[in-house]
Amino acid sequence: MNREHDRHGIGMTSQRTRERLIQRLYDEGLSNAQVLEVIRRTPRHLFVDEALAHRAYEDTALPIGHNQTISQPYMVARMSELLLAAGPLDKVLEIGTGSGYQTAILAQLVERVFTVERIQGLQERAKERLVKLSLRNVVFRWGDGWEGWPALAPYNGIIVTAAASEVPQALLDQLAPGGRLVIPVGSGDVQQLLLIIREEQGFSRHVLDAVRFVPLLNGPLA
Repeated sequence: MNREHDRHGIGMTSQRTRERLIQRLYDEGLSNAQVLEVIRRTPRHLFVDEALAHRAYEDTALPIGHNQTISQPYMVARMSELLLAAGPLDKVLEIGTGSGYQTAILAQLVERVFTVERIQGLQERAKERLVKLSLRNVVFRWGDGWEGWPALAPYNGIIVTAAASEVPQALLDQLAPGGRLVIPVGSGDVQQLLLIIREEQGFSRHVLDAVRFVPLLNGPLA
């Protein structure tokens, strides 16, 4: 398959299929035109196994191996909107690279993305996908997401793509003044999406949606 087919897809990964997904996201209340346009033009079928490519533009999470998933497009759009709600961002930390799909969306919305993944095999494949899409404003780290990436802190935005049992203190410490942290917190069936903003006098916390993510685990895995 040539690169043009890789990028635009054929059959079930066609432009019409993508347009239906964007309309569904819009109907569900997502309204940031920049976020929706980036999701429209990003080839999600490149981020899943070929056997699942025909389902790439369904609004659903899909398995990517290692007991991990690629997040459903609605959640990718929702978390991206929340991160950008106060205006453009220069420097974003992503915890949980996974397939690289959320990373690719962020890379087209903010100036720089720093992304941490504990599973080395997933990270290597994500790097290859972002190179194929010529997204060069992303820096990768193989490590423990609970620790964040302190050497490059602070960050204007932090997004976590797995559910933490509690908000990691390290991530709060690495958030710049005025910065926004979007994170699912909880375990099993009881998880909530939180927006945490670093204010002058501490942190404001906003409880948003009930969500379902894989757990945020400790320790890197080769």
